[in-house]
Amino acid sequence: MSSLQTINDVPVLMYEAEGGTIASEREALDCIGDAGYQGAQWVVIPVARFDETFFRLSTRVAGEIIQKFVQYRMGVVVLGDITPHTAASPALRDFVRECNRGRQTWFLADLAELRERLAGSAV
Repeated sequence: MSSLQTINDVPVLMYEAEGGTIASEREALDCIGDAGYQGAQWVVIPVARFDETFFRLSTRVAGEIIQKFVQYRMGVVVLGDITPHTAASPALRDFVRECNRGRQTWFLADLAELRERLAGSAV
């Protein structure tokens, strides 16, 4: 289930924590298509929706999923606490830090952080 919201004048498709698991490019494309159809510029997906393989960079799942969002010029936010994953993987911690420096893929803890990001010039 998802809902289109406007946060600081930016259309954002918000997914709920309950729902199908996002584990491959196919599910990413479904999200991108849904967002595009609804006119969203960003897709917000709770951490709980991602398959555990997403957080193990050696599987390449995160890279493949994020690459689809990049190809379709759709912003994506992984929303929620990923501390257990980053604590266990310095590579993931570095990946998250690099993503958060950019303008298209963010790993954010909560909606307040998203509102702050979208209010700034990072959009």
